[in-house]
Amino acid sequence: MTITQLYYVLAVAEHQNFTKAAEKCFVTQPTLSMQIQKLEDELDILIFDRSKKPIELTDVGRKIVTQAKNIVNESYRIKDIVDQQKGYIGGEFKLGIIPTIMPTLLPMFLKTFIKKYPKIKLKIEELTTEEIIHRINEGHLDAAIAATPLENENIKERVLFFEPFVAYIPKGHKLHTQDKIKADELVIEDILLLEDGHCFRDGVINLCKAFKNHEEDKFQLESGSIETLIKLSNEGLGMTLLPYLHTLDVNDKAKENLHYFEEPSPAREVSIIYHKSELKMQIIEAMQSVIAGIVRGAIKFQDVKIVSPLPK
Repeated sequence: MTITQLYYVLAVAEHQNFTKAAEKCFVTQPTLSMQIQKLEDELDILIFDRSKKPIELTDVGRKIVTQAKNIVNESYRIKDIVDQQKGYIGGEFKLGIIPTIMPTLLPMFLKTFIKKYPKIKLKIEELTTEEIIHRINEGHLDAAIAATPLENENIKERVLFFEPFVAYIPKGHKLHTQDKIKADELVIEDILLLEDGHCFRDGVINLCKAFKNHEEDKFQLESGSIETLIKLSNEGLGMTLLPYLHTLDVNDKAKENLHYFEEPSPAREVSIIYHKSELKMQIIEAMQSVIAGIVRGAIKFQDVKIVSPLPK
């Protein structure tokens, strides 16, 4: 039994297809199939039921896959231990970022980070918080940037910054003439929201719940992107709330519709998160330092009140 054979088993279990698994592992399909067959012969069992389409794990195969994940993940950590001991900051690093942070934060820090740490090979994916938690627990991500707190016992959080909410209120709206607005003036039925699955949406709902201005299942309109929410708001369909960093890129005309909250401003906590057993801490600390340093100059708010991203 070898680590490579277990790695091939995990690839087939994930893709439920020998050809796709071989492509992921950068080997030929016959090579992958032969190694898995050798493992099955050695153990005298069948890991996969090849008669099913797509391929399925046998009962014993499911148990083997569970253990194989632990073995393969721990084998990767040997190199991480050595790198950490040597103080080496490099190698592959898989990072997830939630959709409401990715478009604004990534351009701010990526170029600086790559220039400062050229030996790190970043693999970045845009994922929902739910997907991020699953992939971190499965060992498919080294870290992620998401709204916190998550209250997950397997995941550690390091706060990067606090990002205030900013109201986008078009002309003609009853709140447009106000210089600053109060959170208790928000009415959820009048707010355009992101689709379900976005933690920023949950934060907005929780903000309104705190002031009792919320009724279940009465949302007027939802969208998958913040840009679409702004366009719909400009059409007079309601106001919306934006993350502060997103407001830095709006045009001059749109800036006329931005309204800040009275302090303490509602805000979200943004953190770099990782599994409690993660060993690539030298990279996580480097990323935390770069991001916190850059964002500190962009967000000048001091007095904020954190709104939980979790539904209450």
